[in-house]
Amino acid sequence: MCGIVGYTGPRQVSRILVEGLKRLEYRGYDSAGIAVQKDVAQAGEPITLIKKTGKIAELRKAVPKDLPGHCGIGHTRWATHGVVNDVNAHPHLDGSGKIAIVHNGIIENYVALKEMLEKEGTVFRSDTDSEVIAHLISYHYDGDLELAVKASLKHLKGTYGIACIHADEPGRIVGARNGSPLVIGVGDGEMLLASDVTAMLAHTKRVVYLNDGEVVSMLPHEFKVSDGDDRVLDPKIDHVAWELGAIEKEGYSCYMEKEIFEQPDSIARALSGRMDFEYGSSKLGGLDLTKKELHAIERVRVIAAGTSWHAGLVGCQLMESVARLPATAELASELRYRNPVVEPNSVYFAVSQSGETADTLYAMREIQRRGSTVLGICNVVGSTIARESAGGVYVHSGPEIAVASTKAFTSQLAAFYLLALLFARMHDMSHHEGVEFLGRLKDVPDLVRGALAQRDTIQAIAKKYSHAKDFLFLGRGLLYPIALEGALKLKEISYVHAEGYASGEIKHGPIALVSPDTPSLFLVPNDYLREKTISNMKEIKARGGPVIAVADEGDELVASIADDYIPVPRTHALFQPFTMVPPLQLFAYFIALELGRDVDQPRNLAKSVTVE
Repeated sequence: MCGIVGYTGPRQVSRILVEGLKRLEYRGYDSAGIAVQKDVAQAGEPITLIKKTGKIAELRKAVPKDLPGHCGIGHTRWATHGVVNDVNAHPHLDGSGKIAIVHNGIIENYVALKEMLEKEGTVFRSDTDSEVIAHLISYHYDGDLELAVKASLKHLKGTYGIACIHADEPGRIVGARNGSPLVIGVGDGEMLLASDVTAMLAHTKRVVYLNDGEVVSMLPHEFKVSDGDDRVLDPKIDHVAWELGAIEKEGYSCYMEKEIFEQPDSIARALSGRMDFEYGSSKLGGLDLTKKELHAIERVRVIAAGTSWHAGLVGCQLMESVARLPATAELASELRYRNPVVEPNSVYFAVSQSGETADTLYAMREIQRRGSTVLGICNVVGSTIARESAGGVYVHSGPEIAVASTKAFTSQLAAFYLLALLFARMHDMSHHEGVEFLGRLKDVPDLVRGALAQRDTIQAIAKKYSHAKDFLFLGRGLLYPIALEGALKLKEISYVHAEGYASGEIKHGPIALVSPDTPSLFLVPNDYLREKTISNMKEIKARGGPVIAVADEGDELVASIADDYIPVPRTHALFQPFTMVPPLQLFAYFIALELGRDVDQPRNLAKSVTVE
């Protein structure tokens, strides 16, 4: 949460900072600001500071087009400490105006540090925990910014990604990380620092991912990474595969719409090269486990949060129904503090689009400390979970900019289907059944494309129900987690209250919510649970509740019962999650548009939750 960008090099820094912040706006959009060093000839003069409440557009208006300077840092904020206003926006200065810092994370002991500094005569301007860092660095500064930062870090408790500049050290940026991501961009005679590679794709694809406890000191032509004990490290330079066009809207009105319609291609990428028809299985070399180690696994556990947890719920049902392995999906925020029992011969999957989700990362580390194997399912190459896990699966959905996850979710589903097949083929599934499974999985991108073709029907239904204040989303079996995901999407981007339930639970309390003003959206399976679901639909209709049904095309009985019917391509019941979720994404999207919401940047949310 929050976005950091820094640049040092020959070009006008203000333009690069504002451009980078715009690409990071999905990480926080309460306020934004930049701090720019004076040019070398003016070294020693105070730093130029410009910050504004609101989105990057407000900052862009405030930054002079001809603002001089070639080194600076910027920040887009998702507020944790202090109300949203210009004063609490980042960057923050020390008392002299020579040191500027930006900070992602939470400093847990900032009150004690603030009291200590105030006794030394420090005057604080903001209500944030972050300003403490600027004054602490100033307290330790004695002509070397890197040493002052390292000395200050020893006093900090909590999480941080920090970038810092000093007016007396032209061209230098110092960054540090502990629990909040920072990436170095290695350019040609220029260097960048950011919390996400998307901020630097326009300038370089050569990057270095900092690890916790590491500090970087950079000048335009060089950088040095060291640890807290001043040991100089030799970090690996990675190459980012994403293209700049992948983070542009490319003719769509917003990122969420683009990413919903990218799903046939993103799912195909997740499956590419991993379907082994010869052996009727999947190829997942990134797990880094031998066949003997895989065969010895007796239980699967999933650690995740939010949308990724919903993908994990589907994955666990697949593990049990297809691979016949006991499986449970755990909320990472609960698992970390629950003193979990870690069973032998279990494998844990930490699932996170960004690979930086704080709750999931901390839960993963707790499980690792207890001696169990944790594998990652991530989208972002080089992310912390990807680096710290024992192996895993990249979902290759490409950059996901909209705050509400769509294509990453279906790519995570694809990863779980591949995993379920791999384990199943090691146990009870025959070669013929494996090939049949792969044939259906291969058809998924086209099935999703067919579901998305119902765009106009879904838009009309969304418009019809956009006045509703409450919704129920109901599903059974594999479609229950999809109902949860549909309800979450509607809440996230339209701010309309929605609840997801297992259809069979409707009689056990939620039916009290049914009224003519509360629509119920049913996901109708085409297996043995179909009749049970239709019975639940009739219960709602009998009590005057409007019913929207998503069901296979040509299902005349469902169409006759429901007030509104969204047909999707027919497939085996095992693969219905792929056909059911795109209509729910579009339903939430169109309701949000009807209500005038900002679908890419919904209130109070940020893309990557890197704080607890």
